[in-house]
Parts: sequence; C-alpha cells; structure tokens
Amino acid sequence: MCRHLGWLGEPVSIASLMLDPPSGLQVQSYAPRRQKHGLMNADGWGVGFFDHGHARRWRSASPLWGDVSFASVAPALHSRCVVAAVRSATVGMPIEASASAPFSDGSWLLSHNGVVDRGVLPVSRAAESTVDSAMLAALIFDRGLDNLADTILDVGTADPSARLNIMAANGSRLVATTWGDTLSVLRRDDGVVLASEPYDDHPDWQDIPERHLVDVTGGQVSLTPLEGSS
Repeated sequence: MCRHLGWLGEPVSIASLMLDPPSGLQVQSYAPRRQKHGLMNADGWGVGFFDHGHARRWRSASPLWGDVSFASVAPALHSRCVVAAVRSATVGMPIEASASAPFSDGSWLLSHNGVVDRGVLPVSRAAESTVDSAMLAALIFDRGLDNLADTILDVGTADPSARLNIMAANGSRLVATTWGDTLSVLRRDDGVVLASEPYDDHPDWQDIPERHLVDVTGGQVSLTPLEGSS
C-alpha cells in the first residue's frame, strides 16, 4: 500500500535517499518494482528527519513526482536519521497530508506499509488522521517502541489479514518489522538503509525474512523473529 525508507548513519542529503537513486522513492511513486498491492503510490508522500535532536516533517497529499518545491530544497536538507514514504491509499481512506507518513509523537517518526482493520484498533485522540496507519501509529506510540514486536503480534492476531510493515526512528535508532510485505537492507560504509525495495541494483542489498523485527543501532543490524508468528 506504500513504499518507505529509513536511514541511520552519517549526515546525507534527503535527495540522495529519495530522489537521486535510479529506483528511489520518487520512481517508486509511479513505477515500484516489488510492490505486491497496488500499482502506484500517488496519494501523498512524506519525509521526516532529525535536526539537532528535533523531528522535522514535510508531508503532502500530492504525488511526489510533481512537487518541484521539494525537489529544489531536498539537496540542501541533510540528516543522520530519516524516515520517508510514498502512499497508495486504501480504498475509502481520505487523501490528505495528515494521512501521509511519517507520523510522530515528537520523539519518533513512524511509517506503516500495509493495511489493518480499524475495528481492531483503539480510538485515540492522538491519532493524526482517521486512516488505519495513523491509528496504528498512535497505538504503537502509546505502547512504546520497545514493545513494537508485542504490539504487531497483538494486532496481527486480532486481524489475520493485516499487513504490518513498520519503519520507525528516533534519531539514534531505526526499527522495522516485516509482516506481509517486502523489506531490504543495505549496509553502507556511512550507514544503513532499510527500504521496502532496493533503490538501485547494488549487489549488497539483502532481503529481510518475513515476520521479523529489525533493529539498527550504532551501525549494527539485528534481526529477531516475531515470536508466535506462523
């Protein structure tokens, strides 16, 4: 239902992650290569990054490929930690900037690639939108990112058809889950990329197995099976 990307490492430009790669998020907004559900991601986009400890966001309900203002500014924006996404809206969900990832509680930036029945999620005034991803983000923030695995297991049990690929970062840590969609990792000399699909054909990209928790801290990548998953 979307494509997302996370970065943790040395400062790099936002453009180098989203716009410059031959199959980066801009290209994935109209021609994703590994997307299982939907053909395009034209229902909005967003990027969040950390600037001297503060989470900053730029979100839009328009297609990424048409935002010339962002294209002109992105090369000048640099950060050690980035979460970005392009959106394919679930049928019936509103298309609005507040429905585009990343969502934030002020400390974390979070993207959800997938779909979940809103009926299994508690209503929260902290949710930034009525879309399923915003409600799921509010639940994850409420329960804490240290409990991400348990939260995903609980939601996945309540809605067996849910797809729950999460990407979240707090400036010094990047975490993700695979549950129903693709995720790949690229270990670079200057940092680590997690992405729904590789943004180029570099041979060092590795696919993350289904139903795993990924934790990136201090340049180290750890993978943990989600307990109780089938």
